[in-house]
Amino acid sequence: MPPAVRALRGATTLDVDTTEHMAERVQALLREMLERNAVHHDDIISIIFTATDDLHAMFPATAARPLGLGDLPLLCARELNIEGATPRCVRILMHLSTERVPHDLRHVYLENARGLNDELRT
Repeated sequence: MPPAVRALRGATTLDVDTTEHMAERVQALLREMLERNAVHHDDIISIIFTATDDLHAMFPATAARPLGLGDLPLLCARELNIEGATPRCVRILMHLSTERVPHDLRHVYLENARGLNDELRT
């Protein structure tokens, strides 16, 4: 199968809104996404990060740069402010060029994001 663009999802939560904690949790999530899916740097097209309204200390993309991802297109956005949504949550949508089919990708949910109701969760 020729390479195609695929999307890999992930989410985590923070206990506190600090730069140190944002860096720790975002980097742990990215490492797990990359390792669990055997993703190489050259496979990544771009990464979109969203954060809930209660996170202000640091851009999630800034937390990703020390992992060697600073040369990739990284974009941050606000998560919708929905009543009852998981607080202090960072979500990631990573676009990849891969020969893998979508059902072979393993989406990653860490910390309190483990309970998110997500139809793509595996």
